[in-house]
Amino acid sequence: MPEKPVPPILTTTAGSPWPDNQNSQSAGPRGPLLMQDYQLLEKLAHQNRERISERVVHAKGSGAYGTFTVTGDIRSYTCAKLFGEIGRTTDILIRFSTVAGERGAADAERDVRGFAVKFYTEEGNWDLVGNNTPVFFIRDPMKFPDFIRTQKRHPRSNLRSATAMWDFWSLSPESLHQVTILFSDRGLPQGYRHMNGYGSHTYSFWNEVRERYWVKFHFKTLDGHRHWTNQEAASVVAQDRESAQRDLYDAIERGNGPSWKVCVQIMPELEAEHTRYNPFDVTKVWPHDDYPLIEVGIARLNRNPDHYFAEIEQASFSPSNIVPGIGFSPDKMLQGRIFAYADAHRHRVGTHYEMLPVNRPINPARTYHADGAMRFDAPRGMDAYYEPNSFNGPVEQKWAQEPPLRISGDAARYDHRDGNDDYIQVRALFHLMNFAQRERLFGNIAAAMRGVPAEIVDRQVAHFARVDPDYALGVLEALAHQG
Repeated sequence: MPEKPVPPILTTTAGSPWPDNQNSQSAGPRGPLLMQDYQLLEKLAHQNRERISERVVHAKGSGAYGTFTVTGDIRSYTCAKLFGEIGRTTDILIRFSTVAGERGAADAERDVRGFAVKFYTEEGNWDLVGNNTPVFFIRDPMKFPDFIRTQKRHPRSNLRSATAMWDFWSLSPESLHQVTILFSDRGLPQGYRHMNGYGSHTYSFWNEVRERYWVKFHFKTLDGHRHWTNQEAASVVAQDRESAQRDLYDAIERGNGPSWKVCVQIMPELEAEHTRYNPFDVTKVWPHDDYPLIEVGIARLNRNPDHYFAEIEQASFSPSNIVPGIGFSPDKMLQGRIFAYADAHRHRVGTHYEMLPVNRPINPARTYHADGAMRFDAPRGMDAYYEPNSFNGPVEQKWAQEPPLRISGDAARYDHRDGNDDYIQVRALFHLMNFAQRERLFGNIAAAMRGVPAEIVDRQVAHFARVDPDYALGVLEALAHQG
């Protein structure tokens, strides 16, 4: 038999050899333990701190590495180098998640799925933070904390509350588009490989001559859509709470990692002032007849992380991470997330979370950020620790400034329900469904309304009726059949 390799030396965190990892130091075989046993204290203290706070939303997730390869030329719209030529490849990390459940939640639950992509480009990291749906429940970040509370546990019962969810949704008609998708077949994908991804928000491109275009991102699964019914999902959860994690991990280990066709919708900047809907409203989609999909590339996952905690749990995505050629938009939910996501990471992971290997860009990051938790680099030549300075410190790059917005308006707290139809796009979606799809939609909604007070049910059904009378009638019949 071949000789076993010599195992490496066990050390303390400071690198000193660790002599005994089985027995604590004590005053004799039956005596009390000694405070000088720093090895014991180190192990116990580290165990107390080996968990970081879970994400407030998107807590349960999976992820893997892969590549994005350009297949379509969009250089007339953006000067971002990752799109610079056909065949160019960029390393990526994708994290998938459910939204509402805690880290111990089951994968096969009816919920929106997060779809976050980190592109490690030569110009820095670009994070595209989206979902498996093209829309969201609300259009203004002022409502986000309240919405998320309805998805979490009731402070008195410590149980998820269907009443809270439907009360909020029935009082927020802009949620109807996302609610309809959530309770349709696509609201319960069989795994992360079998769903689309969307940037959801409106972003912007700008090109070499500083023209701006609005853009929507679409990741179309090449592994086919597959979905569970509620009954099928209940059986899956009873057997395996990590069904999506297992499916993704095993597929990549077999060399059969998933892939998506990446497409964009493009809108010239000033057209946004003339559309019949607000193109910056994340509860709305852009009709494909008006803005057809343009193929950009292929995203493939081909490598599982070596250490889940270090590379996926600590992976930190934020829409504030952009590169030259890609910009923001007046999308109010996007504007709120530009701050909130990065701030969540500073709180959850640490002040300098972007220094962790999984979050660090492949090109050098040079900032004037000062000290705080996780400042583990030791920069030399600290005369240039402020800016401006006379000591050859990093300087600003005016060329990277995106062009000014040509859309302007008065500062106010606008009620975006005024003149904003929250039913017409839901009606179009409902009319795309065949009889069987509608019946499952009605049944899923009725099941989710179990125990909800009648007045809230009536208020929500009134919204369904404004979409289509058949929508309301179908839900009422499903509720009656449920008893």
